[in-house]
Amino acid sequence: QVQLVESGGGLVQAGGSLRLSCAASGRTFSSYAMGWFRQAPEKDREFVAAINWYYGNTYYADFVKGRFTISRDNAKNTVYLQMNSLKPEDTSVYYCASSLKRIPPLWRSVIHYDTWGQGTQVTVSS
Repeated sequence: QVQLVESGGGLVQAGGSLRLSCAASGRTFSSYAMGWFRQAPEKDREFVAAINWYYGNTYYADFVKGRFTISRDNAKNTVYLQMNSLKPEDTSVYYCASSLKRIPPLWRSVIHYDTWGQGTQVTVSS
């Protein structure tokens, strides 16, 4: 059974930084890309960033460009999201997810991900 486990969330002041991790496990784990999404209360889950496992190509939502960085460690089957210059509006539950789709524009949509982690809470105080 494939599992994605996020960690690294917490409470931070505005302007601070956090690094989220997403570890994938399971004998049958197969993925072409990994994505980070977030969901605030009473809002839809929204795309944050995605990365191609093989080539390392990265894609970001406009609202995180220049502040967040997605990266991966293939040997550890782990994806990271480094979040800098955090704002109160970044407060959300952050989820990682795995996609088998090979077309990058599809990685921006939740429907193209087949495995999800349980989420990790990020709270940014003003």
